[in-house]
Amino acid sequence: MRIGDLVVETPVLLAPMAAVTDLPFRTVCEEFGVGLTITEFLSAHALSIGDKKTTGKLTASLDGRRFGVQIFGREAGPMGDAARMAVAIGASLVDINMGCPAKRVVAGECGSALMREPAMAQVLVRAVVDAVPAHVPVTVKHRAGWNQDNLNAPEFACALVEAGAKMITVHGRTRTQGFSGKSDNAIIGRVRAAVPAHIPVVGNGDVIDIAGYVRLREETGCDAVMIGRGALGNPWLFQRLHEVTAGRPDPGPPGLAERLAVFRRHVGLIETLRPGPRTLHEVRKACAWYAKGLYGCNSLRLKVWETPDLPGAKALVEDYFAQLLERQTRLGLAPDGERADMDAAVNRDDEAA
Repeated sequence: MRIGDLVVETPVLLAPMAAVTDLPFRTVCEEFGVGLTITEFLSAHALSIGDKKTTGKLTASLDGRRFGVQIFGREAGPMGDAARMAVAIGASLVDINMGCPAKRVVAGECGSALMREPAMAQVLVRAVVDAVPAHVPVTVKHRAGWNQDNLNAPEFACALVEAGAKMITVHGRTRTQGFSGKSDNAIIGRVRAAVPAHIPVVGNGDVIDIAGYVRLREETGCDAVMIGRGALGNPWLFQRLHEVTAGRPDPGPPGLAERLAVFRRHVGLIETLRPGPRTLHEVRKACAWYAKGLYGCNSLRLKVWETPDLPGAKALVEDYFAQLLERQTRLGLAPDGERADMDAAVNRDDEAA
């Protein structure tokens, strides 16, 4: 997929998610082959005034990997300032959030509220385009519309392209839906049909597996897929899609030992890159993500959130996976290296995840 002069080899992107797509999370996904990662969505106003909490989230990917920065706001000046800050740390693209449904964002007439103001949205796109070098594409992520009576995504996307946007990402839900109900693939297809062919359209919403990726591509004609919640504790989805989109066999889901190894890697990145009072909180989230769907995961999650220190939390996870591996052996299940149906077998027991 080509975004202006930027080429993304694997047509799978990591969605920007508040309090999720920090540098450790992005790094793990990059190591598993995602095409491009984008930072958490960041307030342009907060960046422009040097707010320490927000600027701390403006982080370049490790080892020179390409990445995008997502910003939001409704003032041209701060949006331009924020875009220049993104370019200064090496961002390959600057994405504008016009899809966030959160009340606090919408109350400030930002995020998905801008879908009711296409002229204002164009002003912001032009301001960011003017602020960055010509080789850095400006992109926009938005929703299907404000509500079911106002599904204006195709017209809105065309207005943004007219203002200079080089890629459009469409989440197939309306603002009033939030994250409930189902994402509508049809509206994404309508955007792809409306936008000029040389502008890539990325589909987003409800993709949690390879079948969902294929279905979204086939039903909409979109150029790539952006995955958000489906990536939580599941970076292997990017590895599998990296292989499948290159025409190679699906390597399959991870085994228990691999889950534990990547949990350790993720926690190590958190400890190294995000030291401080919130380290334990971030590790607790990772514990829940990597155990999700496995036998006993709910009990583990509760224990981890009650544990007052980092060593205790990590020890609980180590013990949890050790017990699962021992249980596999006792029940005569497949060895850990044979991944095809191992986790499914572990899950067929008396505790629902």
